[in-house]
Amino acid sequence: MKRNDNRAWLLLIPSGCIMAIVGVLPLVAVVNYSLLDIFSLQEVHWVGFDWYREIVASPRFLHALGRSLLFSAIVLSVQLPLGIGIALLLTRTGPWRVLVLMLLALPMVVPWNMIPMMWLNLLAPKVGLLGQILTGLDFDYKFNALHTWIVLVVMDTWHWLGLVVILAYAGLSGISTDYYRAAAIDGASRGAVFRYIQLPKISGVLSIAALLRFVDSFMIYTEAFRMNAGGPNGATSFLALDLGEDIAAFNYGPAAARASIYFLIVVTVAWIFKMVQERQKHDLKEIAP
Repeated sequence: MKRNDNRAWLLLIPSGCIMAIVGVLPLVAVVNYSLLDIFSLQEVHWVGFDWYREIVASPRFLHALGRSLLFSAIVLSVQLPLGIGIALLLTRTGPWRVLVLMLLALPMVVPWNMIPMMWLNLLAPKVGLLGQILTGLDFDYKFNALHTWIVLVVMDTWHWLGLVVILAYAGLSGISTDYYRAAAIDGASRGAVFRYIQLPKISGVLSIAALLRFVDSFMIYTEAFRMNAGGPNGATSFLALDLGEDIAAFNYGPAAARASIYFLIVVTVAWIFKMVQERQKHDLKEIAP
C-alpha cells in the first residue's frame, strides 16, 4: 500500500515565515493601533472601536468611499472593454503583436511617483505637448473637477491598460483552434464566436484582471495627490488621500482604523470575486455533458 508523503509541505515553511513577517505582523500592529489613542509612546489610551464608529459615521468617509468606488467603476468600464478589444486585434496581427505588447507593457515598469510628474509636464501650458494642444479648448484640470477626473482616468488607463491586454491576449491564445473550426463550419459570426467561445474561455483571466485593477484603482493615492492634492474642492479626495492626511498629522489611531476599514473593503470585494468565479465554474460543470 502506497503511503502518502506530505513532507513537501515543509518547503513552504520559509515562504510562510516571510509572509508572517512582512504581512501578518504589520497587519496585527495596525489593528492594535486602531484600538488605541496614541499621544506618545508613554501615553497610550484604550478606546476600543471608537475610531471605527467615528470614521464610518462621518460624511467625509462616505463621500470619499463613493468617489473611490466611482473611480474604480469608471476605470474598469474603460480598461476592460478596451483591453479585450486590443487583445482581439492582436490575435489577427502578424509579427507586430510582440512589439505592440512590449509597448503596452512599458508604462507598467515606470515607478508610480514618476507617472504624475510625467503627465504634469505633458499638461504644462507652455512646454507640454498636451498642454499646448488643449490651450484653445479651455481645458483646466486644476479648477475643473470633470477635467481632473478625465486626466486621472486617462493617466491610469495609460499606465495599466497593458496589464488587461496581456492577460486577455494570453487567455485568447490558449483557446484551441478546434473551437474556431467548429464555429466556421456552423457559419457563426464574429460576434457569436466572441460571445459563446472567446468570452467564456477568458472569463478566468478577466476576473483576475478586474480584481487587480479594482484593488489598485480603489486605493489610488500618488496620482491624485500629485495632480491636484484631492482638489478642486475635494472632488478627487479619495479614501487613500484621507488616510495620507491622518498619517501626515500623526493621528496614528484614526489612521490605523482607516487602513483597517479599507483592508476589510478590499478583502470583501476579493471574496465576492472569488465566490462569483467559483459559481461560474460550477455552472459550467453542470452545463457540460
